[in-house]
Amino acid sequence: MTNNIIFISGIGTNVGKSYATGWLANHLMAKGKRVITQKFIQTGNSDFSEDISIHREVMGMEYTQWDYDHVTAPVIFSYPASPHLAAAIDRKSINLDHIKDATNKLSEKYDVVLLEGAGGLMVPVTEDYFTIDYIKDNNYPVALVTNGMLGSINHTLLSFEALKSRNIPVPFIIYNRFFDEDNVIAADNKRFLKDYFLRESPDSVFLIMPRLDIKKEQR
Repeated sequence: MTNNIIFISGIGTNVGKSYATGWLANHLMAKGKRVITQKFIQTGNSDFSEDISIHREVMGMEYTQWDYDHVTAPVIFSYPASPHLAAAIDRKSINLDHIKDATNKLSEKYDVVLLEGAGGLMVPVTEDYFTIDYIKDNNYPVALVTNGMLGSINHTLLSFEALKSRNIPVPFIIYNRFFDEDNVIAADNKRFLKDYFLRESPDSVFLIMPRLDIKKEQR
């Protein structure tokens, strides 16, 4: 992996992507990396990114000046919806160059930037431009967050096929144990996915994220 910017995407919404971002930051920092997290586009907030707050809580660190200056969350919309709809409701446009400039500024100061997306790979940024298009256009590798819920095998493999078809590297698969509600299904999902990626994408590191001691419900 030559790019020090990793895009964090989930197999859908409500998969604990923000918590996984903070956890992966800790995982990489334990290996001696200087890591910062960023939010691609935040929706459902006004002045500050709640996902950045989650990152910092999981990482056990105070807010940085980058957070206060909104470099880590350069675009925030008020309505909790996909970016294209949230932007329309707020009657604003999405300046992708502004986001990229903020990411590049962070990448010059840190060993790794973890850029958390909004929802899954095919979430629309505009009417005809999707999150996966932005990932591809910027040559970002992806850390894909999955879990043990019923249906997650299907969603994970579809997401991976979309990435593979665009030649987007997947250095990390993060299995989030927070959603292990049915132990039988969860155990088989974890086994199946681990075996699948070992076979189909041996360069991907399959990480099992433990249940975190956190205050808020994951989503």
